[in-house]
Amino acid sequence: MSDPGDGPSTRVRREPPRFRRVAVRRVDRVGPRMIRVTLGGPELEGLVVEEPAASVRLLLPPAGERELVVPRWNGNEFRLPDGRRAPIRTLTPRRVDVDALELDVEIVLHGGGAASAWAEAAEPGDEVAVSGPGRGYTVDPDASSFLVAGDETAIPAISQLLEAIRPEAAVQVRVEVAHPSGRIELPHHPGAAVGWWDLAEGAPPGDALVAAVQAADVGADTQVWVAGEAAAVQRIRRHLFDERGLPRSRGHVRGYWKAGRSEGG
Repeated sequence: MSDPGDGPSTRVRREPPRFRRVAVRRVDRVGPRMIRVTLGGPELEGLVVEEPAASVRLLLPPAGERELVVPRWNGNEFRLPDGRRAPIRTLTPRRVDVDALELDVEIVLHGGGAASAWAEAAEPGDEVAVSGPGRGYTVDPDASSFLVAGDETAIPAISQLLEAIRPEAAVQVRVEVAHPSGRIELPHHPGAAVGWWDLAEGAPPGDALVAAVQAADVGADTQVWVAGEAAAVQRIRRHLFDERGLPRSRGHVRGYWKAGRSEGG
């Protein structure tokens, strides 16, 4: 990504939706490795999420600070007044209550990350801001077979997909967890077969997810949704589209994060 001081070669992008100031209302443990934070406030008025597996941007206070500073868009990324990149993370809006003006986000506790540290310390009244939503996944209402796969960061989106796919469809669910304690109860779907794949110690993130997808049964009519670590997702794309010949119209494969890189603006 170009630095704002790079000159005329800096790429100009469309400004994302505005940030809406909200406050923490509740903090709940979903499991040993996941926290659900309920955010709320009048600025959530008008925030509508129409599709599952959509996204919102969560703006956090700078590390070690409590005050929330809304950054400015410079045509390429968000920067704070002092020039620092704004601490922003992209998450799945797990639940939106338009009447209560509430939004739930679920955050994996992996240690060392800004979102993880914030979620563990979050208390009612803490201020953050959200922007979005980003595009979600359009579930084919006539499809009879799905493969839904991802790592722990994709569990909220996988949960939404299980709630959105028609009950008569067969759904293969494959989830990679970095530790067995990452397994949580997923929403019930009568046609779902759920498999949990543990990441081997020392293996790169996404290694088990790649193996899980390679072992899955992808039929002539199977719709595929996969999300996880970027490098692993590239391997999965090659496997599905190049090796298996899956039509790209039936595959939705997204990188949610990149190992070794902290997400900024």
